[in-house]
Amino acid sequence: MAVPKRKTSKSRRDKRRANWKATEPTLSECPRCHRPKLPHRVCPHCGYYAGEQVIEVE
Repeated sequence: MAVPKRKTSKSRRDKRRANWKATEPTLSECPRCHRPKLPHRVCPHCGYYAGEQVIEVE
């Protein structure tokens, strides 16, 4: 079985983890109410998707 000959240094380990971070969600503008929403989702403010009302919003 393959076993590392040397311990991985903290520097090498941390360099590998440097790109492991959370990103902000991408938002698009609702064409009907012009508020931010997630792309390819029903707008939570007006309930419209692709020009049709999909859910009833108070």
